[in-house]
Amino acid sequence: MVFATTAVTSIMENDSVSIDALPLLLDVSNTVLTVTPEQFDRLCVDNPDLRLELTPNKELIVMAPTGGESSKKNADLIIDVGMWNRQTNLGEVFDSSGGYDFTALDGGMLAPDVSWIEKSRLQGVEIVGFIKVVPDFVIELRSAMDNLLPLQQKMQEYQRLGVRLGLLINPKNKQVEIYRSRQEKELLDSPASIDCNEVMPGFVLSLARMW
Repeated sequence: MVFATTAVTSIMENDSVSIDALPLLLDVSNTVLTVTPEQFDRLCVDNPDLRLELTPNKELIVMAPTGGESSKKNADLIIDVGMWNRQTNLGEVFDSSGGYDFTALDGGMLAPDVSWIEKSRLQGVEIVGFIKVVPDFVIELRSAMDNLLPLQQKMQEYQRLGVRLGLLINPKNKQVEIYRSRQEKELLDSPASIDCNEVMPGFVLSLARMW
């Protein structure tokens, strides 16, 4: 694991300084970085400008900002889900800044592009930090820079954890992969919309702006 060396140098010059009191700064490189959940928490606190995820294998993922086109599409998705939820008041919607802690389920710490949790499942749950509830619904949007396989593996992990309905939207191939708990993946070519009524009553996600 490679970290910035400034903090370490200061410790060598002043032995009275505790390493735990210094920020844990990430030096991003092309190597695979493995961290513990505790180190991941520190990285998130000390590097608030980075979007980070932790895989079930404890591999750190540093996500670059998306381009404008993907950002616009993701905004459309969060608006559609949010408007439906505001009308029905059935749950809570979270954007890509909302992280989930699945370590108690032998998972990682992930942040879907869009997620939704039914209201009753959040009663008494603290959501100031990483959410420790498996969402009912997730969307991952493939950007122009994303490789497809890691996203498919991420969707399979959501499925294993018990996400009831997951959508992997792939504008590049004009396809949507639908992941349902304990079911085989469904692949659709250029669908105009996805009926999500099985999990979110009355909600139909329009995909007209995705293609």
